Formats: sequence, C-alpha cells, structure tokens
Amino acid sequence: MASRRFFVGGNWKMNGTKESLGELMETLNGAELHDDTEVVCAAPSIYLDFARSSLDPRIGVAAQNCYKVAKGAFTGEISPAMIKDCGADWVILGHSERRHVFGESDELIGQKVAHALENDLGVIACIGEKLEEREAGTTEEVVYAQTQVIADNVTDWGKVVLAYEPVWAIGTGKTATPEQAQEVHEKLRAWLRANISDDVADSVRIIYGGSVTGSNCRELASQEDVDGFLVGGASLKPEFVDIINARA
Repeated sequence: MASRRFFVGGNWKMNGTKESLGELMETLNGAELHDDTEVVCAAPSIYLDFARSSLDPRIGVAAQNCYKVAKGAFTGEISPAMIKDCGADWVILGHSERRHVFGESDELIGQKVAHALENDLGVIACIGEKLEEREAGTTEEVVYAQTQVIADNVTDWGKVVLAYEPVWAIGTGKTATPEQAQEVHEKLRAWLRANISDDVADSVRIIYGGSVTGSNCRELASQEDVDGFLVGGASLKPEFVDIINARA
C-alpha cells in the first residue's frame, strides 16, 4: 500500500461555468493538499485550456474522454494529441456514463486506451458492474471481462490507473461499503497478479468511485487495496479538499 502513491481524481462531468470553476480552482490552489497524494481534475473538454492555465502545476488536468485516432472527420470528438496540446496529461476512458448513456463498447474503449497510451497520455480506465449484475452475483465476471479488454491494449501499466466504479453507486448517494470496495479491489489485484504480473499487481493503483464524500472518504482510504478515488459531484465542492487529504 505504501509504495503506491494515493491518487484522487475529480470528474467535473458536464458541470460548471468559467466563473464557478474559476472559484473552485482558486479554492484548490489555496488549499493545503497532502504532498503524497496525486491530484487530477477532469474538466469538460471546452475548459481544458482554462483549467490547465488556472490550476496550480501540482494539480494535474484530465480530459473526460477522447477518440481512438489522431485526427479526421469525427465531428464532436477530441484526440489525445489535442488534449496534450492543451497541457493536460490524463484522460478518463470507459466511464459508466460513456458505456451506458452513450453506448460505448468494450472494444471501442480498448481502442481508445491503446491510442491514448501511444500518445503518452495517462489513462484512468473505469470498470464496474450495474445493480442487476451485482444482484445476480456476476460482479467478478463483469469487471474481469472489462479489465481484460483494457489490459489487452495496455503497453505501459505505469501510465494506467484502474477505477472501480460500481454503477449502482454513481450519483445515487449509495456507496459501496469499505468492505465491498476492498473485496472487489483485492480480487482485481489478484486478477492482475494471475493474468499480467506480480510487478503490475503490486504497482497499479486501483481507485474507487461512487458517491465518495468528505464523510466517508477516510474509512474507504484505510482499506489495503483502495489507492484513491475518482470523485464526481463532491469534486465540485470545497469538501473535495477533505477527500484529497483522506490519507493525511
């Protein structure tokens, strides 16, 4: 646990204005943030430049999505090259909203992962089961299959953070208990050990997402295999600082 640097991502989703995000970034810039925690904010693509120029350099910037090729006739899409050109170093791929609202397949997500890594972007790769899958007892089957497609496209695990986000806990106010989160994270690490290598299993950060708040973050952060968080709604509020400092 000690050798994996704690990672907290804030996913702003389709929220904010220049004014409100500017105020949020001022708060983050002025806050005392735990030195041993890596912090990345995922801004809407139209605000990537604004976020990178406004945030303190100690805070990374991520895009929330990208496409699988460098350029071309793909109206509305952005490429890893464009993301890097705005000064951002990360991208979120495979978020459940991309999978379930916009119908992205495992195959497409895998292709995006490969292209992002080829362009030296860090990837926050999301996996997670829906409520009916958890209730049917297929959580492991679902997350292993999603992880396999991501793993098939990874060339450098040092550039990848795995985000376990149970779909039933995203934006619902329901949070996986620390024990539920730890159980899945531990099994994912065992899957990496069996299917990739001991080194990857020991070094890859597996972060939790799904209604993380200032009040539940410390107990979640105390779990052996929880290496950080991907935070939605709370990342737009001052309590994001408390979540960043969950291990402080």
